[in-house]
Amino acid sequence: MKNIILVGKPNSGKSLLFNQLTGLRQKVANFPGVTVELKSGAFDQYKLVDFPGTYSLKSLSRDEELAIEKLHEAMLSDETSIVVCNLDATRLESSLVFGLQVRDLALQHNKGIIFALNMIDEVQRFGHEIDTEKLAADLGCAVFALSAKTLIGLHEFKLALIDAAKHPQEFLPLLHSDDESSVVEISRTLSKRYGVKADVVLKKQNRIDGFLLNNLLGGVIFLTIMFLLFQSIFTWASPLMDFVELVLAESAVKVSIFLPDGVVNDFVTDALFGGVGSFLVFVPQIMVLTFVIGLLEDSGYLARAALICHKPLSYFGLSGRSFIPYLSGHACAIPAIMAARTIESPRKRLITMMTIPLMSCSARLPVYALLIAVLIPDTHYLGGVVNLQGITFFILYFIGILTALLVSTLLTKLTDVDKDKAEMPFVLELPTYRLPHWKPLGHRILTSAKQFVRRAGPVIFMVSVVIWFLGYFPENGVLQSSYLAMLGHWIEPIFEPLGLDWRYGVAILVSFLAREVFVGALGTLFGIEGADENISGLAANIQADGLTLGAGIGLMLFYVLALQCVATVATLKAETGSRKIAWGLFVAYGVLAYCLAWLAASLL
Repeated sequence: MKNIILVGKPNSGKSLLFNQLTGLRQKVANFPGVTVELKSGAFDQYKLVDFPGTYSLKSLSRDEELAIEKLHEAMLSDETSIVVCNLDATRLESSLVFGLQVRDLALQHNKGIIFALNMIDEVQRFGHEIDTEKLAADLGCAVFALSAKTLIGLHEFKLALIDAAKHPQEFLPLLHSDDESSVVEISRTLSKRYGVKADVVLKKQNRIDGFLLNNLLGGVIFLTIMFLLFQSIFTWASPLMDFVELVLAESAVKVSIFLPDGVVNDFVTDALFGGVGSFLVFVPQIMVLTFVIGLLEDSGYLARAALICHKPLSYFGLSGRSFIPYLSGHACAIPAIMAARTIESPRKRLITMMTIPLMSCSARLPVYALLIAVLIPDTHYLGGVVNLQGITFFILYFIGILTALLVSTLLTKLTDVDKDKAEMPFVLELPTYRLPHWKPLGHRILTSAKQFVRRAGPVIFMVSVVIWFLGYFPENGVLQSSYLAMLGHWIEPIFEPLGLDWRYGVAILVSFLAREVFVGALGTLFGIEGADENISGLAANIQADGLTLGAGIGLMLFYVLALQCVATVATLKAETGSRKIAWGLFVAYGVLAYCLAWLAASLL
């Protein structure tokens, strides 16, 4: 199968075009560095390969360096049939700088190339028309106007692309640039001749930026948006969580009726519905978090947020670009650590990666939600818009962020700044404000839920089965005499100063596989112990058991700071190239988390 390679600069609609051509709905975002890996999908009888967005064939970051290396490899490969270069029709000059470089590279390697003039719908909205035939003549390559969002010209482009892939020699570039300076000059000339005037495109954007990037109002708006983000996780997801919990409870009762009393019935009720079911209740919160972050990404606000954060983050030895991995870390630390590749400064990149685990990822959501439901009353303010549980949620996230900034400051002072003299200036392109494309956003929400269940579900199932087996035998459900109790009582002295008994100790230990396993493990343990009681829901079981406020707050602080995730440790080792750094952070954050948990348990 021959390959078609798709290239273009960030924020040019390239990923959405890839989605439309292949039927895959890859992540679409309006800030640089989201795509750090090659993605491929079937298009007709070809494989379409989506390369990471780059601004130039001269790399400014490790991410761009990787993309350019892969592009050169693809140009040398006989498997590459045709090159598609995606251009942003609203920002023709900056798109053409990279486009002309790719054209010259394609000519050098005897590869055909066509240009996809994307976002033509926005150009038309400004009342402007681009003469693609004349632009094609000036470029010496075929140009097709289209909109991956509204599908304008997409059908015609698909037919042309199939034809180009079949006869690539007919699409060899007819012109080339003399040198780098001529690329810039030609891009500027063609943009003036065919493109929309910059003041027309930027008029509305500058008006909105004047409000959102205001020195005072911008910061207030940013903090308000972040506060509402964490509030929404509780307030918007609560009805869905209640529904899922009701369905699971009713299903457990109905399934139990059809099973004979004994081991099988207890296993299904305690291990499956008690362990795995306790985890599924929190999936709606993952979906809400993905939805809100998706809105911020696709609208173009995240790049502004990075700009707002640059100055305050620089006080802690970080870059404005650190904000994007930090926010991504609230979904999952693993892709966030990889996203730090876009930070030009090696020192700031390393510090960012080392502090990302302090961001409260989605795996912590079930733990927070469970403990908040146990300890914090559901008190509402401002007509129900804000509630006390949501405020507590925000505080937990804020503690993680604050700790990350303090650790960043410490690491900055401990590292030799002179070793990083070649730091690049902070440069960030502000994308045009756009309405999100709802279909990919909806698919992203569902995908995040599926990935969360697929990633954590098997681990939680296995852990729940093992814990149930150890907790059920040898005396058929007498927990205090079980194998698990023997193990738990052996490690209990470690967790006793935190006000926690052996059950919580076992749940904390197994959660190193994945933080969310903590909820499933406790669900199984309390399911076995409370099998004969009429208490529904794990939170109610824990409340009835009498978890103290100090121990509960300490446990939340422990999970805010502890690096309880083996996959994150492995990713840190791979990205930093140091086993010492990865496991050193695991021990350091673990000790810090334990000390704060002990302090909370002692004082409250």
